[in-house]
Amino acid sequence: MKWTLALRTLAPAAAIALAGCATTAPAPVMDTGTHVATMAAEEPDQAGAASLDELIAAVDIPYETFTLDNGLTTIVHTDRKSPLVGVTVYYRVGSKHEPRGSTGFAHLFEHIMFTGSENVENFDIPLEAAGSTSTNGSTSYDRTNYVETVPTGALDLALMMEADRMGYLLGAVTQERLDNQRGVVQNEKRQGDNSPYGLLSYRINEGLLPVGHPYRHSVIGSMADLSAASLEDVRQWFIDNYGPNNVVLALTGDIDAETARPMVERWFGAIPEGREVVQFDAQPVTLAEPIYDEMTDQVPQELIVRAWTGPDMQHPDAVPLQVGMYILGGLNSSRLDNALVRGEEVATSVSAGYQAYEQIGFAQSFVQVRPDATREEAMALMDAEYDRMLTEGPTQDELTRATTQIASSLIGGLERIGGFGGKGSILAEGMLYTGNPGFYRTELERMAELTPEDVRAAMQRWLSRPAYTLTIVPGERTLDGAMMGGWGDEHLNPAPEPDTGSDFEVTRTGPEIALPTPAPVGELTFPEVERAELSNGIPVFLARRTSVPKVSLAMVFDAGSVVDPAGAYGTHETMIDMLSEGTETRSALDIAIESETLGASISVNAGAESSTASLTTLSPNLGASLDLMADIVRNPAFEADALERVRSQRLAAIAQETSSPGSMASRAFGPLIFGEAHPYAYASTAGDAAAVEALSAADLAAEHAEWIRPETARITVVGDVTMEELVAALEASFGDWQSDGTAVPAKTVDQATPAPQTQIVVVDRPNSPSSYLMMGRITPLSGWEPGQEALELANEVIGSGFLSRLNQDLRETRGWTYGIGSSIPMRNGPRNIVVQTQVQADRTADSIRVVLDQMEAFPATDPVDDVELQRVTDGNIRNLPNRYETNGQVLGALLGNQNAGRDIRYQMQLPALYGAVDAGDINAAAARYLQPDGFTVVVIGDRSVVEPQLEALGMPVTYIDADSL
Repeated sequence: MKWTLALRTLAPAAAIALAGCATTAPAPVMDTGTHVATMAAEEPDQAGAASLDELIAAVDIPYETFTLDNGLTTIVHTDRKSPLVGVTVYYRVGSKHEPRGSTGFAHLFEHIMFTGSENVENFDIPLEAAGSTSTNGSTSYDRTNYVETVPTGALDLALMMEADRMGYLLGAVTQERLDNQRGVVQNEKRQGDNSPYGLLSYRINEGLLPVGHPYRHSVIGSMADLSAASLEDVRQWFIDNYGPNNVVLALTGDIDAETARPMVERWFGAIPEGREVVQFDAQPVTLAEPIYDEMTDQVPQELIVRAWTGPDMQHPDAVPLQVGMYILGGLNSSRLDNALVRGEEVATSVSAGYQAYEQIGFAQSFVQVRPDATREEAMALMDAEYDRMLTEGPTQDELTRATTQIASSLIGGLERIGGFGGKGSILAEGMLYTGNPGFYRTELERMAELTPEDVRAAMQRWLSRPAYTLTIVPGERTLDGAMMGGWGDEHLNPAPEPDTGSDFEVTRTGPEIALPTPAPVGELTFPEVERAELSNGIPVFLARRTSVPKVSLAMVFDAGSVVDPAGAYGTHETMIDMLSEGTETRSALDIAIESETLGASISVNAGAESSTASLTTLSPNLGASLDLMADIVRNPAFEADALERVRSQRLAAIAQETSSPGSMASRAFGPLIFGEAHPYAYASTAGDAAAVEALSAADLAAEHAEWIRPETARITVVGDVTMEELVAALEASFGDWQSDGTAVPAKTVDQATPAPQTQIVVVDRPNSPSSYLMMGRITPLSGWEPGQEALELANEVIGSGFLSRLNQDLRETRGWTYGIGSSIPMRNGPRNIVVQTQVQADRTADSIRVVLDQMEAFPATDPVDDVELQRVTDGNIRNLPNRYETNGQVLGALLGNQNAGRDIRYQMQLPALYGAVDAGDINAAAARYLQPDGFTVVVIGDRSVVEPQLEALGMPVTYIDADSL
């Protein structure tokens, strides 16, 4: 993938705090036109939970199909809500098709196919200039896919480009491009391996599957095989696998089959049929006996993983296994949660899930053991829950809640026409894997028919077999990720010889074809925003959208981590964590069960400057969902037992931060640039362990009374509800919430910051195959002011986005990183610029020098050029409709506008604002704000590797231990 690898699963993934697991399965399943009104309160509609049959009826993606003479299958779904078309291309080739010595080829070739074809020098530049978003690709065991969402007038361009790389790629695959993308992929592997638990997936695959099984080796492959890939090898890989007869093309959105067919025939019809992809036998494997394995790694907590292989996605047991594992460890009310986290409190987090692929599946559960508990205690409880599920099965209530949550999640995905997980992907996967684009409905219908006994029986058939159990123990990393992920018998057979280059002559294979010119885009449509006010003064904002029967709501309180006094970091976040852990009338389990019954998702999270209670629910269930959310926000119990559980989870989050390279960099960087006592210094971290240890229930109750109150709140809503209905429901839940009469404390973030200081601070992290770099300084900016658009576009030129100068240099030219990005985070106080990347360890100093040189040159010796100017101005104007396709995207825009103090429909001004920015404006912004003088550079890496390199930079260097973070 251009940025990460992807997995397929029907059920929502269960979360587990395993940062940076970028490898593939088995993996953790781990902001004018405003209407202003004041509405009178009415009784809300207290509709009960929508039935599963009603939910399934709402999940509908009508489609038509046609097949060209060369075998290319096209699926067309019409959705006229926006002038956009999702273009989704699935190739029937993944890592399971790779022979020994060629592991990682499918993923490597996915990267190569982005570098250009015979008529397209760079795949991203024309698409982004035309207004495309979500231009990306991914590789899995079973397939390779490419996605882009384009304005309707750019569809011809997108189809021509997809056809050009399908039919006429080989004349553009040079040794230089191969070498570059090989380096990028190897750095992607190093980045994943460098994370805590980063070797987990390799070890699970090795334990579950024999050498040679198509699903055993990792999607990203082995370092040796990637190094040995020759130009002739990758050319043959393309010839063998990328014919149109091995492809499904999905066009979704502002398009119909009658219009699409001649366009597809024009661009793809002349491509000759290719060879059929060879499908290898790949059955689930039953172990001869249970296997108990252990490995040490630089991880914050002991982790227990239990895993089995299982049946493919079309097998009758696949759906009951997905639902059963979701009940076991995916629901918030899951059995493993109740037994190990809420019950005996021997774990800080648990999860479980079943991931079904084309020929095989993986059942997995994960338990992070509390430091004050033992592995044996956790295993005994986990074993008991498995035994109970296999013996008794789930209850009908558990089954209903699980299937409701899964269907509700799928409804939310219907908002997106394209991209990963959008309607195009849903249809294309069904066609590719099963021959039925509507297979998603087959799965849902199977789900609706399930009985508890169906689930129990499937679990019994598959999970009573011997399991592979792996425990990862904190300690020194003893395994080398560079030696893992391959075929698995390298110790018996010599590895392929590294490729030393090729003199193979690269020649054109197809006709010269000009790129179509995209048609103009229409005027941006952004929803109208209505305003109201509850009887207690809480302001309400509504952007009504009726594309799906769901509502997304955010109740924002003007208080975040910045309100923590020095030395008490983590207080506000811990209080916020406690809100979902029980109220005066509901336990944490009651809250979980009720939200699942409603098909609702409710969360409360603390940001740096504000805290937000978020609700996503089905429209018919809004009233009941708001009642539950109000109880969580207004009436937390702060019970002692819940506090101990939440405390252990926050301490685990702090430990996770102090072992994950990116989080370690953030913890070091904030105090260095803002100063130790500034509210921003630690506001974006999980807090201080000693401060969290010292918190009492009384402390948290006082924190709640001080900051979570109607005077600090505002409510913003996007979705399928009228303002009349919304205010009635809100009045019933929040209208009687009154102030206690005390003054709201002052929240100040404008304290002085230290002068920028040129320095390098290295945090020693032994055995790191990559170095994490975070660099930047405070800028003259404070908050948001009109006219900052030129700066945003200048930052896009230098470091924000795939086509930025920094990414094109460090990744696409030099191959030293998987990706790099720069940003100027929005804050109400002083704002900083930050550049972040993870680079191969032996290029740490070189990468720092490249970043500093590139930023210093812009604009002094290298001002913005015409291509860049068009891309960040006209290109951004063209892609605006893509940015606000979903309720969540619109809600995020509204919240951003409110936080910055902008007009609530600021996005409607952007076409004119971007259109008025010229090259001089961008160059001036870069000269004022983006220069690297006074940069603080934080390096998280192996001191023994980076120290000799840093001397050549001529910058002051300080070394600190990870324990000091």
